[in-house]
Amino acid sequence: MHPEVQQQGPGMCPTCGMALEPVQASLEHSDDAELRSMTRRFWTSLIFTTPVFFLAMSDMISGQPLQHKVSSQILAWAQCLLATPVVLWGGWPFFQRGWASIVHRRLNMFTLIALGTGTAYGYSLIATFAPQLFPASFRNPSGDVGVYFEAAAVITTLVLLGQVLELRARSHTGSAIRLLLGLTPTTAHRLHADGAEEETRLSYIQPGDQLHVRPGEKIPVDGVVLEGSSAVNESMMSGEPMPVEKQPGGHVIGGTMNGTGSLIMRAERVGSQTLLAQIVQMVSHAQRSKAPIQRLADVVSGYFVPVVVLVAAATFVVWALVGPQPRMVYALVNAVAVLIIACPCALGLATPMSIMVGVGRGAQAGVLIKNAEALEAFEQVDTLIIDKTGTLTEGKPRLQSIIALPGHDEHRLLQLSASLEQESEHPLAAAIVAAAREQHLALARAREFRSLTGRGVTGVVESCAVVLGNLRLFQERCLDAGALLDRMETLRQQGQTTLLIAVDGQPAGMIAIMDPLRASAAEAIHQLHQARLRIVMVTGDHRTTAESIARELKIDEIEADVLPQEKGEIVKRLQQAGRVVAMAGDGINDAPALAQADVGIAMGTGTDIAMESADITLTQGDLRGIVRARHLSRATMRNIRQNLCFAFVYNAFGVPIAAGILYPLCGVLLSPIVASAAMAMSSVSVIANALRLRTVRL
Repeated sequence: MHPEVQQQGPGMCPTCGMALEPVQASLEHSDDAELRSMTRRFWTSLIFTTPVFFLAMSDMISGQPLQHKVSSQILAWAQCLLATPVVLWGGWPFFQRGWASIVHRRLNMFTLIALGTGTAYGYSLIATFAPQLFPASFRNPSGDVGVYFEAAAVITTLVLLGQVLELRARSHTGSAIRLLLGLTPTTAHRLHADGAEEETRLSYIQPGDQLHVRPGEKIPVDGVVLEGSSAVNESMMSGEPMPVEKQPGGHVIGGTMNGTGSLIMRAERVGSQTLLAQIVQMVSHAQRSKAPIQRLADVVSGYFVPVVVLVAAATFVVWALVGPQPRMVYALVNAVAVLIIACPCALGLATPMSIMVGVGRGAQAGVLIKNAEALEAFEQVDTLIIDKTGTLTEGKPRLQSIIALPGHDEHRLLQLSASLEQESEHPLAAAIVAAAREQHLALARAREFRSLTGRGVTGVVESCAVVLGNLRLFQERCLDAGALLDRMETLRQQGQTTLLIAVDGQPAGMIAIMDPLRASAAEAIHQLHQARLRIVMVTGDHRTTAESIARELKIDEIEADVLPQEKGEIVKRLQQAGRVVAMAGDGINDAPALAQADVGIAMGTGTDIAMESADITLTQGDLRGIVRARHLSRATMRNIRQNLCFAFVYNAFGVPIAAGILYPLCGVLLSPIVASAAMAMSSVSVIANALRLRTVRL
């Protein structure tokens, strides 16, 4: 299936002949109709093929040909009657796809199957109805013209078996999506303004609706807790088995399981906007995408099929000219064997099967791959850039201390700062506002508010001109921070972020804020180092603060005092130095760098813009997910190379043997039936190898 091919409704890919995958994922098996059809065709064909095979092989089975008891003409008619429904009905989809490949000038595996079975059946049909048309070179020592209905029937049945196995394997690759879709409840308990409660379908829920989540029920949509408390099992998103305590103001995710408490929540994101729906769509899109390594298989297949047709024609000519009698029969049989054994179905399955299984396995482990190209590129990454806030840290800064210069009051400085910062969406601003509200300080409305990216904020609060920001902002305003510099350096060495405050043009004090490191940060960095990645931390904080964190986590390199627009430049600089760069971040200001990096990694706990810009999303926002993504990338690419190697080696050995290269040496010829069985087994081997990714440890 080629991802660039799209159409309304199910059908076949005109390029490779395989079934198209649905763009929109659903709970139902997308390939059920085709799987049922192919299964029905296979079992029916098997019933008719078995007696055909025994009739043709009677001499090998019983040691005495049936021709001694029944005339060869009657035997040919019996085989014709049994094989015709197999070839013309059971194999009809292959003839359709083979014809479509010729019409679209995209020769593929079905071209060879249609040519091989069609040639064997057509030849046998003519030999049955008009044997007098054949010269002596087509006749065996007894003067009869041999028929090959059993070859056409058995080949068709074996190819049908391969299709059934492949379609079942494809349905297994979609199990991760269906598992995620199955997490969403179908109804919710909506509360009306008068307090009445009604059970309604989930599709009728709108943002802003208040919902009642009872103990043991699934959270219906993404939203915020208004009343109640409970422990919610979010393992389907985070992979962590421990339930998460939810209090009023806490965010809940649709599809997660409520514990023993009762919750009143407000719906915020519904339908396709929920995190679960976005994850499903991302996984579905990634499973349809094509990795760059698949281009090799596409290019080879593009040349391979025409070359095989030429080899089959050459095989026919050589055997017809210099082969033993009956020459034309040997020529036909060996040409058909070449067409069948060279069928590139294993080559076509090698990459997409591994991609589909690998992406599904990643989704189960909380690693969402946006496209197959990222999965391949991540294997080559040698440098990982990590944003500090929200990635290495919890992203929930807390106010540590307030230092007021003589003549100023700590509470007054906090009130002025919080009044100004309530206009800002920066994480540090949220920490200051939260601290002021904890102390029940009355906040005033700020006027003339200005946010200076990477430096701080300014405004007027209660007729006081307030400047709040870093040392760079003080220097721009020609404010003297000399009295605070020593204390500032001490706090920075402890890993705290400091903000200077000036009131009415005079330095007034300093606020110290600290964003705690994630509990898993140290372990994750250690595992990333074991994966031979160079870690670069990028932050807008002062270098002293950054160095404190880098020492604690043993980070290789730091880039401090970085403005948001400079992050992308850092990525470019490392790329120009020959590094393959991955960038991990969670904020809007990380989006350009995520897009610039060879692989962008977004924390699922971050902003939608960051997730949209990234190639990989970690649903639990845990850096250990990067390690899992790295393992997944390596395992998937190793699996693809194994599949491609097997497909290439199989065809490299199979085609010459089918052409009869061993006959002059040891008298060995490859029957078309054996060639068909070998071709089917090659596809089964590739599928089985790809399915091993479902159990890979991440």
